[in-house]
Amino acid sequence: MFVVTHRRFFFWLTGAILVAALGAIVVWGLPLGLDFTGGSLTQVKYEHGRPPLADIQTQVATIPLGTISVRAFGSDAVAIRSRTLMPEEHTAVLAAISHNASMDSTSSPQATELAFTSVGPALGSQFTHKALWAILAVIFAIVLYIAWAFRSVSRPVPSWGYGLTVVAMLAIDIIVPTGFFAAYAHFTGAEVDSLFVVALLALLGYCVNDVIVIFDRVREHLARNMRENNKETFDVTIGKSISETVTRSINTALTVALALIALIFLGAPATRTFALVMLVGVVAGTFSSICRSAPLLIPLARWFARPKA
Repeated sequence: MFVVTHRRFFFWLTGAILVAALGAIVVWGLPLGLDFTGGSLTQVKYEHGRPPLADIQTQVATIPLGTISVRAFGSDAVAIRSRTLMPEEHTAVLAAISHNASMDSTSSPQATELAFTSVGPALGSQFTHKALWAILAVIFAIVLYIAWAFRSVSRPVPSWGYGLTVVAMLAIDIIVPTGFFAAYAHFTGAEVDSLFVVALLALLGYCVNDVIVIFDRVREHLARNMRENNKETFDVTIGKSISETVTRSINTALTVALALIALIFLGAPATRTFALVMLVGVVAGTFSSICRSAPLLIPLARWFARPKA
């Protein structure tokens, strides 16, 4: 099998991708949205052309709101982020924006509010902790399930070794789309929100399912070799398992990718970031299950086979 024979190349390629993703996260960071930090987000659309952002910033700055952020999205809309607004402050912001949009103060306002979101600081902090615990709980449950499912096959890799391998691959499968999002957010102004966390949790389930298909085929071959006293090498078993499942993995990934591409170009703007993160994660997960996860079992088996001092 080509993947097994040239596994070192794929390991090095994985390292390069991982370094690039971590570099993007470290250099650009992950801008947290209101779901995590709390505050208010006002999205407004201008009917007759958007004024300069500097003018909008100046107009809103007349209201004592502290630090505010005015960011353009689309061709005729802006998003104004500030601390949590009281109802009267929200009304004042809309009035200021509408006045700024009108060339004539006696004419009707030209600004239409698209959405207003307000999250308290305590709720944002609570959501952050719950999101982290949810991801850790999913990973822990995956390790337990795989260790239990592979309990009957403990050679040449212990049952818990399969679980640790899956977790290591899942970590990479999460870091890669997160690094992509860090770069994407740097150039587009996107922020980490609840949909981003949902995308990561969905990717955990998708990627582990893809890996389990190959690992389950490895388990079947190992069990058959034990029953029939077949002296097949572990390398051959891994290559055979990958060959038997690669078509299924690629077809599944293509089906999901087509749906996500349609969602990116035809779906609502609110779900575009979710679809992008999912698309990158699906590609990374498919590459991981075929080129990394199963081949990684080979050096792991050799490590366990070393004579103990």
